[in-house]
Amino acid sequence: MFTRKIVTQLSVLGFLFSCVSFGQQKPATPLAPRAQELPVVMQQSVSAGKTAIGTKVRAKLEVATLVQGKVLPRNATLTGEVVESAAKTATTPSRLAIRMDSVQWKDGTADLKVYLTAWYYPATQEGGQDLQYGPPESPGKKWNGQGAYPNPNTPAYKPFPGADQDEDKSSVPDTAATKVSDHRVVIKDVEWVRAEDGTPALVSKRVNIKLDRLTTYVFAASDALPAK
Repeated sequence: MFTRKIVTQLSVLGFLFSCVSFGQQKPATPLAPRAQELPVVMQQSVSAGKTAIGTKVRAKLEVATLVQGKVLPRNATLTGEVVESAAKTATTPSRLAIRMDSVQWKDGTADLKVYLTAWYYPATQEGGQDLQYGPPESPGKKWNGQGAYPNPNTPAYKPFPGADQDEDKSSVPDTAATKVSDHRVVIKDVEWVRAEDGTPALVSKRVNIKLDRLTTYVFAASDALPAK
């Protein structure tokens, strides 16, 4: 009888303990990047003052990014909206703020909250010889009596490969190519500020802020950005 009473008391205590533990468990939280930066390319142009507040926007992730143990693959789609948009006037600066609220990729989706920052990755030139290609020059123009006359504004000048030359018709000019820099920089004439509610926004006293569909811009969580 005594043993049965002890077992019953222990069962009750175990039940109560499990209830308390369950009540203390935190609910699942949305994906929220901390120090991570999300480099993206906008899927539409955005102009301060022209693109209305509340306009839905999308962007493609340019680099696979690890966020809280989850890998967001390249080309994942971020979706959000314009939360502030004002054109520059004679007395007020241009202002633009964009918040992304979710991300979707082939194998899943997640909620997040990241904002447009004042950083971007500029395009750079790489590889290739410094040559200018063009159609053959007039036969009347000679250089040292033979060959194509060089363009004085370039280090060297060549006709298109295959033009009056015994070259492979499928050859491609070894020209410079454009790539995105590995280092981000601050957008010229733009500064980053916080609104009264803490929302990050871009501000410019000199130009109207515009985002294109070619540049790689950076989004980040609000608490990952410097206070200002």
